[in-house]
Amino acid sequence: MTATKASEAERDAWPALPYFAWRETYATLHLWTQIVGKIRLSLTPWQNHSWHVALYVTTRGLTTSPIAYGAGAFQIDFDFIDHVLRITTSDGGERQLQLQSQTVADFFAHLFTTLEALDIFVHINEHPNEMPDAVPFSMDRIHSAYDPVYANCFWRLLVQADRVFKIFRTGFIGKASPVHFFWGSFDLAVTRFSGRRAPRHPGGVPNLADAVVREAYSHEVSSAGFWPGGGSIDFPAFYSYAYPAPPGFDCATVAPDGAFFSEDLKEFILPYDIVRKAVHPDAMLLRFLQSTYEAAADAGGWDRAALECPLGNIGVPRPVQG
Repeated sequence: MTATKASEAERDAWPALPYFAWRETYATLHLWTQIVGKIRLSLTPWQNHSWHVALYVTTRGLTTSPIAYGAGAFQIDFDFIDHVLRITTSDGGERQLQLQSQTVADFFAHLFTTLEALDIFVHINEHPNEMPDAVPFSMDRIHSAYDPVYANCFWRLLVQADRVFKIFRTGFIGKASPVHFFWGSFDLAVTRFSGRRAPRHPGGVPNLADAVVREAYSHEVSSAGFWPGGGSIDFPAFYSYAYPAPPGFDCATVAPDGAFFSEDLKEFILPYDIVRKAVHPDAMLLRFLQSTYEAAADAGGWDRAALECPLGNIGVPRPVQG
């Protein structure tokens, strides 16, 4: 493959995801992922920074990964190719629900009926997290849109972001999160830690206990991710923020052109379409991730020499000094 064709293939891998065209599907899918995520939450011991609740990108959609249940396990997968919700168990059981236009209340009822058919009995808090004035799942007959084309585009975008975030993650030997999808905020994220404790977070996130937020932000972080947009950012975007935000972070010069600091969100924003239309989207996104991390680490006085390393290479062990 020529260099020109390779760059064209790279660009074509990043699908368009116009916010206003799919926002109703986005709103419904957000709530469906919350229901599935809360099932994992209700059965999984707490892990630092709520890492035990996240979903993960797969070759077909999003997954809970195996959830322990009794002496076995089960898993719930969103499949955005065949457009089904698939439930599998470690004793060979399998059921699936069609992903189609239906109310959140109907999705909720069908999912729990299906779980019970597999002898899985679980209860969740029905109030959506991180949403003001949200309606309990079993009562929500407002959100019902599902456009399979845009659901598939969203997942394909996540595949690309997940891949690049994982490359970026290899350049850090300090504590770092997995690349994972948080259903509360509906974003794919990866987080680096300085190793130092952070000041007590003030809390105040809608429909999320302050104790959860304070544990999540118990240590200093530089966090980056992808978010489909909302509110003042009515477009899909990559983001990067620091907690606590060190003095001067908001004034840092970051790459590439088009990235900016949002005073509303208190984080750096890179519109997705800038990356999608770039000659080399991967390289552009990596520049954004690295430059915004460096802005946080430099302003915050992180011990970069002890925490960083070159990006990893396939099949090459990282050299150890001494």
